[in-house]
Amino acid sequence: MKTKVSRQTVDLSAFPDLVVIYLGMRVRTLRGILRIAGLGPQIAKAGTERPDGLLHVENGIIYSLFPLHVGMRWYWRDYDSMERWTRSEPHRLWWQRFMRGSGGTGFWHETYRRQGGIEAVYDDVHKPTGLMAFAPALPARGTAFSARRRLGLSGGEPTPPEGTAEPEIY
Repeated sequence: MKTKVSRQTVDLSAFPDLVVIYLGMRVRTLRGILRIAGLGPQIAKAGTERPDGLLHVENGIIYSLFPLHVGMRWYWRDYDSMERWTRSEPHRLWWQRFMRGSGGTGFWHETYRRQGGIEAVYDDVHKPTGLMAFAPALPARGTAFSARRRLGLSGGEPTPPEGTAEPEIY
């Protein structure tokens, strides 16, 4: 039997250092709805502005309606481009604000590198999500504090935004 399905694949040879990051926010309290409603359009705008190294954005992924759990998938040319963006505006401000208080939400991300390696972090996420649903959860401290260290990447780690370095948080 011949298929009537149009099957395709992709040639990733031009993207040897590709990084895909899944991100999500889950409402934990009624106040969290306001946090997501305020932050969602800002994140969408940041993706539309295509910072250096950002190849493609898929926002508005809904993981569940009750409780509200929304997410996105961003494709980056390489890890360094992604990391540079996380240290710049507006991401830096979002991260600083979240670390002062989650605003009734939980936040998580999972990073997948074409060259190998997966890392994840879950902040105020109390229901196992993604990799946390089957892998043991560990405190995000010491060598597990930063994404770069969780991936085992060498090289200079950029200075974290003020108020988000490990000694400032714990």
